[in-house]
Order: sequence, then C-alpha cells, then structure tokens
Amino acid sequence: MKPYARLLAPLAVAFLLTPTLSLHAQSTAGPSGSTIDTPKVELFLGYSRFGTWSNDTTTGNRMVGLNGGSASIAFNFNRYIGLVADIGGYDDSQLELTGNGTNEPLVVNSSGTAYTFLFGPRLSFRNSTRFTPFVQGLVGGVHASEVTVSDCTGSACIPLPAQLAFAMTAGGGFDIRLTRHFSLRPIQAEYMMTRFADVTYGSTGVATTENDLRLSSGLVFGFGGRPPLPVQLACSVQPASAFPGDPLTVTATATNLNPRHSATYSWETNGGSVSGSNATATINTADTAPGTYAVTGHVTQGSHATQQASCTASFTIESPAPPTIACSANPSNLQSGDTSMITAQAASPQNRALTYSYTATAGTITGDTSTATLNTTGVEPSAITVTCNVVDDLGKSASAPTTVTVMPPPVVAPQTSELCSISFDRDHRRPLRVDNEAKGCLDDIALEMQREATGRLVIVGNYSSNEQPEAGAKRTKNVRQYLVNEKGIDPSRIDLRVGTNSGRTVTDVFVPEGATYLDTGTTPVDPSIDKP
Repeated sequence: MKPYARLLAPLAVAFLLTPTLSLHAQSTAGPSGSTIDTPKVELFLGYSRFGTWSNDTTTGNRMVGLNGGSASIAFNFNRYIGLVADIGGYDDSQLELTGNGTNEPLVVNSSGTAYTFLFGPRLSFRNSTRFTPFVQGLVGGVHASEVTVSDCTGSACIPLPAQLAFAMTAGGGFDIRLTRHFSLRPIQAEYMMTRFADVTYGSTGVATTENDLRLSSGLVFGFGGRPPLPVQLACSVQPASAFPGDPLTVTATATNLNPRHSATYSWETNGGSVSGSNATATINTADTAPGTYAVTGHVTQGSHATQQASCTASFTIESPAPPTIACSANPSNLQSGDTSMITAQAASPQNRALTYSYTATAGTITGDTSTATLNTTGVEPSAITVTCNVVDDLGKSASAPTTVTVMPPPVVAPQTSELCSISFDRDHRRPLRVDNEAKGCLDDIALEMQREATGRLVIVGNYSSNEQPEAGAKRTKNVRQYLVNEKGIDPSRIDLRVGTNSGRTVTDVFVPEGATYLDTGTTPVDPSIDKP
C-alpha cells in the first residue's frame, strides 16, 4: 500500500463512522439563542505523513516520505481566533541514493529523525453544526538528525548530516464534534516549506527551499469554554386585564433554542380554556368568573432538562362594567315651537347590546336610538333638562343630562322709514319755495310725527348740477320752517342735512326712537345760519 493510501484509509473509516457517532453528539446552540460552545484550549494528537506535491521522492529534499506523529495545542480567544503551538516527530526509514552509469539510483534502508516546532494563528469557523473548518499559518523551525544507512559502517554511511533549518506551514482542515470535549479531525492538509542546506554531491551548501505536503489525522480534546445555555421561556398575556368573554392572546418567547431542531409548545390555564400548540395561544374567557388566573406554557427540544423550559403569566378577569354615556343637544338655544336634536354617545366596555331612552322636563321628546327629537311647541321661555339613558343586556345602566334653553321672542329693533319726497322743479323762478303740493306732503309728515311723539325727522336737501350746495341747505330750512311754524312741530326733533344726489329735491326720513339714521354721504346743516 502506498503511503498516501495508508493515510487516507483510516480517514475513510472515520467518515463512515461519523453518522453513527453523531447520534451521541451534544448539539451546540445557534445564532438565535446561546453562544457557540468554544473550548478555551484544544489539544490535538495524531498521525502525520510528509510527501511532495507530485511524488514521494525529490532530489535534495530530506523530508520526503517521513512518517510520525504531531501534537498541537490551541488557545482560543473567541469562537474565531486562536493561537497554535505545534510540535511533531518523524522517522526516516528509506533513503534514495542517486548516481550515474553503473551507480544507478538506489533505495536503501536508513534511520533518522526530524522534529518540527511551529507557532502561529488559527482562524476557526465555528457554527451551530458539529463541523468546524479552520485555516492556520505557522512558522518555526525543523531539526533533522543524522541519517545513517542500515547495515553499513564508516563515515560514508552517513549521507545526511544533522541540520537545523527554518520551516513554515499554511493550510487547514476540519473537526467533527463527537461530544462536548471530544472531536475527530479526519484531515489536516498543509503546505510546508523548509530551508535545509543542500548537501548533495557537488553542491555549494547554500540553503534551498523544499516544498512539502504534510497530511495529519487524529483526535482533538477540548478543555474549558462554556457549555450551551439552557433553553429559557418567557410568556405574556395581552391584554393583561379583560372582561368575561373577551379573547386573550398569550405569547411565549423562547431563547437558547437550537435552530436545527423544532420546538414543541404546550399550554394550560386555570381560568377559561386555552387553545394552541405553538408559541402563540388563545384563551377563551366566556363564563369565567371575575378574578386573577394564570396560564402556563411549556417548550421542549429534547429529554434533557436544559432542553426544556416553562413560563407562567397571570391575567385578570374584571367584573363587567356599566356602560358610559354623554348627552348633547343641537341647537341648545331655540325659540318656542322649534325642535332640537338630542344625541346620546354611549359605549359598553364589553361591547354589549345597548338600549336607549330619553326624558325631558318640558316639551315632548321622541326616539329610542342614539338620537331623539325634542319638540318645544307651547313651552314658555325656560331651561329644559333632557336626560339621556342607556342600559345594557345585563341591566347595568348610565344616564347623562343636557340643557335646552327656550329663548324669549326676539326684540325687533326699530327701523328708519323714508317718507314722501318734495320736488322743487315746478317753480323755475322760485326753485327754493315750498309750493302747495309740497305742503300736502309735509302735512302728512306732521301727522306722522304727532303720532310718533318720540321720533325724529331727518330732512336731506339736494341740489342740481348747476346749483351750489347752499341751495340744498336752503330747501331743508324752508321745509323745516313750514313744519315748525305751520304745523307746530318741535324744531329740536328735526335734523337738517345736505345730500349729494343731483336734483332739486328734499328727502324726508322718519327715525323712530331706538333707530339709527345712517348719515353716509350727507353733511349737517346749521339751521341758525342764513335763516330764510
């Protein structure tokens, strides 16, 4: 059997045994829960074999074909980074002697040893599975003893002297976790470079680079670290307080579960009934008496105590509360005979069916829904109290009042009225004189002022475009003079003003007591100036 075949054979057996061994392996926690179980220290013991990239022999390479063992100790700073110290010991059993002509290459039995001592970092890829790949790079040295040819004496029987040289490796492998403290390393493959001096015949003795392949397989022992955290479970009820018949939702939150395995949930309660077989369940509180109750949840991922957890949450069933109600009126102020819309805003905390009714201290009110109508026909001015009532199907009730005010009839403010107007266009020679037709109008005005003894008269004189404003003022004075002298009207009850309207007219406006005359566009006339 070739050397590589002898190395790979036990590895193949290890792969075949892996499914069976994995049945006894302890699961590690994954990203969703506890931290990955990382040993503080890992000790590797195994078999190693040296070869080249292409064949088992290379001229000048004294590390080819060596078999032996290696051990390494790794100190892990975290789940990824570690430092490795590696030592190995290897035996030489055969040596190939080269030659020409009659001295053809000859393989002879030999004896010798080589020891490696290396140190460097390791990068591990730990995860929630049982496989941990890693890569590493190590530097250090190699010491090779004398190599002697078997069954030979003399100095010529020592073809290779003892040497100490630089060495480095780069490569990786993977471990299979069997238990928390025990793993199998099926393969560790590394490129190894050494720098031995060339001692072949005719060489200069200068150090040269030898490129080799080191293959290892063995067992890994883990020490320290932290075991997977036990499964934990917390649960809560929403809402935490409810009334009989309200549905409740209970939720369980599990931590430190293994994401590679399914979890089984179960529930039980001492109030109502609970249904559900996953992380969320529903509690039916129908016919549950008021009080405080508990619901308990369970989760399991295996038979070990660390793979199971329970939680308890409490909830309260309260005694049914009465409905609430608010009452409003629109409009809240009205005249007798008008109607007002009464609105009841009622609610039941348990959403029970509600029945409405209304009462009023005056008027008539009709309606049995959330709105009613108040009729105030025949109601004297006063405040009416309207009461909105509501009762649920359990007989629990609530009431709320509102007020509707019947207002007195509105007082109509007196308004000014325009009386007859007087034209001064008939007498072109005397356009300021009050003629007989004008006197007829003024007689009617005098009668009106005698009937309304508290009213006032505003006389507004106008003028044409070819007249001065004084013409309008003189017309008002002439009209006033007739009413005062001929009809006996108190002059203090008459106001004189000049307007802006174009035309030879006088406008008479009666202003009753309490009314206001809008004098916009007119100016007052002083009756004491320029008496006619």
